[in-house]
Amino acid sequence: MDIRQSTEQIVDAIGGKDNIAAATHCVTRLRFALKDEGKVDKETLENIDLVKGSFSANGQFQVVIGQGTVDKAYDELVDIAGIGHATKQEIKDAAEKNLNPIQRAVKTLADIFIPILPAIVTAGLLMGINNILTGKGIFYANQSFIDIHPASKDLADIINLIANTSFTFLPGLIGWSAVKKFGGSELLGIVLGLMLVHPALLNAWGYGDALRKGTVPYWNLFGLSVAKIGYQGQVLPVLIASYVLAKIEIALNKRVADSFKMLVVAPIALLVTGFLAFIVIGPITFGIANALTTGLVFVFNKFAALGGLIYGALYAPLVITGMHHTFLAVDLQLIGSTGGTFLWPILALSNIAQGSASLAMMFVAKDEKVKGLSLTSAISAYLGITEPAMFGVNLRFRFPFFCAIIGSALGAVFITINHVIAASVGVGGLPAFLSILPQKWGPFFVGMAIAIVVPFVLTYLFGKAKRA
Repeated sequence: MDIRQSTEQIVDAIGGKDNIAAATHCVTRLRFALKDEGKVDKETLENIDLVKGSFSANGQFQVVIGQGTVDKAYDELVDIAGIGHATKQEIKDAAEKNLNPIQRAVKTLADIFIPILPAIVTAGLLMGINNILTGKGIFYANQSFIDIHPASKDLADIINLIANTSFTFLPGLIGWSAVKKFGGSELLGIVLGLMLVHPALLNAWGYGDALRKGTVPYWNLFGLSVAKIGYQGQVLPVLIASYVLAKIEIALNKRVADSFKMLVVAPIALLVTGFLAFIVIGPITFGIANALTTGLVFVFNKFAALGGLIYGALYAPLVITGMHHTFLAVDLQLIGSTGGTFLWPILALSNIAQGSASLAMMFVAKDEKVKGLSLTSAISAYLGITEPAMFGVNLRFRFPFFCAIIGSALGAVFITINHVIAASVGVGGLPAFLSILPQKWGPFFVGMAIAIVVPFVLTYLFGKAKRA
């Protein structure tokens, strides 16, 4: 395969070098900020030997090349198009000009939560290990592993402590990422987040019980009674407070002389934001977050089948728009408020369903390139990364995508009516069972079977019928 010739064909297919505002690459994809995506000839593009698929997301047009080869293709692209090497942030900034206000808001949330995902996913996997050790009935009838082997109890306790750290100090992680995104000092963001979960405050998880007993502590500030509570497991309070902190810091940095900045900027920014957080931002957003949580729990408790059907069917289309990133915040809010999320298990089934539809295409497609791409993309989706399967195979042929949605929705209905809950968010796809409460493994595995079998069979039959 001549990489330079294929790269030249890619440039022509995306509208020529004059249509490229900026370009970079990741592990498997060329990422473009294009001036006009309407000039892209997708049919020609995806018939190029080097190309395994393409899609547009968050204002970026991305061409799937493959690990290793993409580095060589990018070097050729820089030379052919006469562009400089751009960073991922430069591409994001260029692509953001093409977004509408809703897309910008979704992208902002994604930019905040994606950097903290490694910590959250790691915590989820470790909590899965702890669940296996402490869950009753997994290895022994009505008893857990640590019940039979008491020597392992401390081991499980340490694993649980390590796993819970990311969730216990979640506002600190969000504060770091959010303040950085909003243009402020990430160090101040960490301080802000940790301030909201300070040990001197009433733990948010004990607020409900303290409210019933009338033992909630209060500050008397300017004649106002302000609840002295923390915001453990809460997402909205630290998000809004981070925005306020960053804007105050930016405003002060513009107005305060350099010689006084260390004495003035950080102290005032933190002090003002701190008072606003406890007096205004915290109480209001805490109420909003609890109302959102209560509403979602009500829907999935009273109308479980409908909730599962809707979210199971909509999750994959949400991925296309990039709006699926907003639900990570909802998952974390549910975990912080109720101890588990019913949305993450549905995400895992959606991953699996897209993988199964892609796998079926390996047996249906005539083109050897499509067969190979279908297999590798299916494996990726089964491990929780659906973009290659979704954009490289299923959306390309359309009917596999809809077959996957049907399987995902049916599997989601089954697990929601059986109240399957994930104790944490972690790796999607087949390994997602580690995040599920052990007592709900049975119905989750049935849901997984539905998400594997239904899309595969539907895609295979529909594909064979189309060929006939």
